[in-house]
Amino acid sequence: MYDEGGLDEIEPVSKRVFLTLPDLVYEKLERWANYQGRPVANLAAYIVEKAMEEAEAEGKIPLPPKKQPPAEKG
Repeated sequence: MYDEGGLDEIEPVSKRVFLTLPDLVYEKLERWANYQGRPVANLAAYIVEKAMEEAEAEGKIPLPPKKQPPAEKG
C-alpha cells in the first residue's frame, strides 16, 4: 500500500456518510431499491453521485484548489 512514491499514489478509498431521512423518504427509497434489487445505501450513493454530476455541470460546485508543487529539498 505505501511505497516510496508518497501519499499521492495511494488508491482512493470510498468515504462513508451518515444521514437522517424522514420516514416517508426512507420508505420510498427502500421501495425503489427493492424494485431495482439493490441495497438502499447503494441506491442512495448512486442518487448523490448523479446529483453531484448535475451540480458540477451547472457550475454549482467550485473547482478544487490547485495543488502546490512539492518544495525542492536543498
